[in-house]
Amino acid sequence: MADEVANRQAFVIQQHFCEAMGAPITARICAALAVSLDRATRTGARILDWPGDPTADALPLRTVGGLHALDLAGVAPELSRVFAGEVVAPEAVQAVLRTTFAEHDDALLPWLDGPPQTNEAGRSAVLMTGLIEVTRRHGLPLDLLEIGSSAGLNLLIDRFRFDLGGVVVGPADSPVVIRPDWRGAPPPTVAVAIRSVRGVEIAPVDVRDPAAAERLRAYVWADNPDRMERLTRAIDMIRATPVALEQGDAADWVAARLAEPQPAGVVRVLMHSVVWQYLGAERQARITAAMAGAAANATPERPLAWVRMEPDRAISEQHLWVRSWPGHGAPVKLARVQAHGAWIEPT
Repeated sequence: MADEVANRQAFVIQQHFCEAMGAPITARICAALAVSLDRATRTGARILDWPGDPTADALPLRTVGGLHALDLAGVAPELSRVFAGEVVAPEAVQAVLRTTFAEHDDALLPWLDGPPQTNEAGRSAVLMTGLIEVTRRHGLPLDLLEIGSSAGLNLLIDRFRFDLGGVVVGPADSPVVIRPDWRGAPPPTVAVAIRSVRGVEIAPVDVRDPAAAERLRAYVWADNPDRMERLTRAIDMIRATPVALEQGDAADWVAARLAEPQPAGVVRVLMHSVVWQYLGAERQARITAAMAGAAANATPERPLAWVRMEPDRAISEQHLWVRSWPGHGAPVKLARVQAHGAWIEPT
């Protein structure tokens, strides 16, 4: 059970994450929120009285998303100056935030109702790094299953173009080229063949809806205009050719997909990025059990793999892990990565 001190501290923790990821504007806002929040508004009171784990629930990102939405809508000029980096003094930022909460309480309050769905397309580069390793191990085409797909941006992984340390994967004519800062030896050069890509999300975001697309944009940090441009292009790609995204419970969906007949000569791959913490212990256990059951039946003709990009919050790092069966069941950490895929450092 959290309390006001813990809930304020969550914004300080997020501040440090943002600073480490080169997002000074968002860090400045989080630092100011830790001080300026009060119970004069319903939004402020709800944040300070948050009953769950504020960090696991991404409470600061819910709050910043609502504020960024006001900025993007152009309805809070002084707040927009903060998001533009024009207001930097801590006391001045705090004053702007107090005024914004007072004037836009009704608009901000609903942003606390659900977790942020950033669905950063740059994370596809991290997942592709894992898929290269799966291909190196098994040498077969891939059937991809993603949980926590949000708006389905990473389901475009077979349509994106990647430059990973000079190793190029994906269609040459893709409108989205993802080129993270690669910090180390390049991955092996292998021909990654993706046969199918499917995903599930408990509350899918339909980016064909302009309001939903704007909500997704609000979760992109103001410090990262390149992410905003990539998001816009990815949305256009989905609107032109939709992805295979279903609504459902992640654990139920994984169990059902793993129970389907698997063609010979295809690797079935479960993949996800920054979703595990939101599933809760019960769903995590069910997915782990379903994978263990499927792994026990994996053969060289019908392999199984698990590619995951998830945070280790104890040390404030994101890691890429790969497991595959048969023969590679022990988890292998392939890389340290930036939370939005801006850089990849092979381990």
